[in-house]
Amino acid sequence: MISNRISCLLGSAFALFTAASSQAADSAQEALEAANTEKAIYCMDLLENKLDVDKAAEECFGDPYIQHSPRLEDGRESVIALFRARAKKYPEYSARIVRSAANGDLVWLHMHVKRSPSERGGAVVNIFRMKDGKMVEHWNVGMPVPETSKNDNGMF
Repeated sequence: MISNRISCLLGSAFALFTAASSQAADSAQEALEAANTEKAIYCMDLLENKLDVDKAAEECFGDPYIQHSPRLEDGRESVIALFRARAKKYPEYSARIVRSAANGDLVWLHMHVKRSPSERGGAVVNIFRMKDGKMVEHWNVGMPVPETSKNDNGMF
């Protein structure tokens, strides 16, 4: 009878420990995802709205930087050069982050981008893999905002 109680107590203690460990791991994962999302939003604001490419180059890009856009080479230099050229060519360039999400080390940003305030702009989804608070890998897709739509849902 005593051994049954001890077994029951040990089983209960193990279950509580496992649940507490799982909750701690979930909390740590949620904190990491929140920090990664916040950093990705901060970096895109520097690049797309403030046009502060120097600060973004210093604070936002890891090395190595893996690029999946077929228009750019791998490495920090290629993407930094793109943003420098864009800032010069389109000084009114802006981006509004409409949605964000994270899963593990990946962050998604759904954005409405415009080269000038008067244009419809485009819808872009950027996906970043984050490591140590820096963007180390990038995927993106985009499309122009059309003049008309076959539904009333809007792109954003």
